[in-house]
Amino acid sequence: MDVNAIRGTAAGTAPVPLSVLDLVTVGNGYTANRALRTSVEIAKLAERRGFHRHWVAEHHSMPGVASSAPAVILAHLAAHTSRIRLGSGGVMLPNHAPLVIAEQFGTLEAMAPGRIDLGLGRAPGTDGATAAALRRTDRLNEGAEDFPQQLAELTRFLDDDFPDGHPYARIHAVPGPVQGPAARPPIWLLGSSGFSARLAGTLGLPFAFAHHFSAANTVPALDLYRDSFRPSELLDAPYAVIGVSALAADDEREARRQTLTNALSMVRLRTGRPGLVPTPEEAESYQFSALEREFVDSWLSNVISGTADEVRAGLDGLQKRTGADELMLTANAHGPEARVRSYDLIANAYDMPPAV
Repeated sequence: MDVNAIRGTAAGTAPVPLSVLDLVTVGNGYTANRALRTSVEIAKLAERRGFHRHWVAEHHSMPGVASSAPAVILAHLAAHTSRIRLGSGGVMLPNHAPLVIAEQFGTLEAMAPGRIDLGLGRAPGTDGATAAALRRTDRLNEGAEDFPQQLAELTRFLDDDFPDGHPYARIHAVPGPVQGPAARPPIWLLGSSGFSARLAGTLGLPFAFAHHFSAANTVPALDLYRDSFRPSELLDAPYAVIGVSALAADDEREARRQTLTNALSMVRLRTGRPGLVPTPEEAESYQFSALEREFVDSWLSNVISGTADEVRAGLDGLQKRTGADELMLTANAHGPEARVRSYDLIANAYDMPPAV
């Protein structure tokens, strides 16, 4: 597999490639239809401005997040773009049969050859009850514990190379290699702790760390990944991406207003009250309890926000501290315009190719 399918090229004056992590957020007063159309706008903008890839996350039973079916969304984005890499950030493998994922991403690869990434996580991406409904079982710990085995099975389906005598040897993931020589999507491991970091390193896979909600673990996890890394056919050296919550606006006040909407969303999610992303006015008028305010302050301390130049400085500092090979930016805000504008402003700050 071409290593360029993984390693990106920095555009403009960015120190490393910049990419997009899309949660397809739905703001109060908007619809899922509008959120999905915004994802297309962002993907097209990202392609024009030189972002390396656009990934879609998997979440379930969250009204403010419309990304429950990444493969469906990626097919839609593929139809509206021609160059940018598209992928899952990620598919939560324990929620799915490996054969189904191999079929879905084989189909995506057939739609957009050479542009698809398969990012995998071992968490459910939701609460326990929803995970049980997805998996048709209440044995939720089994999914995480079986992740290495599920990963190995998925890889064999993608490569169509179960050994003779294996129960699945005569089963083929279609579209796939059974139809002739073809590339397959590179597998990435995603994580917010050391488990996936070590596994990715041992297998010689690229690794994406969720800095945006586990910032304290970023450096230890990346160190573990690099120390554990063993060269593979896919990679001869480690390649680490970190997800970063970053939002640029035309002035600092607007940036603060927009990031507070995401913080209030997280407060409600963590207290069992998920809903649509609140408006800036709703977030500003909300009376946070002392405990909620402590959470908000902690959450916002890991968000890089402000004017374009301030966000650039924050991203440059973070990349230097972590040594990340790529920064994947998620702009979580209430309105579609704020999200699109943020990526455009960040591209401007790095002198990335002009929008045309």
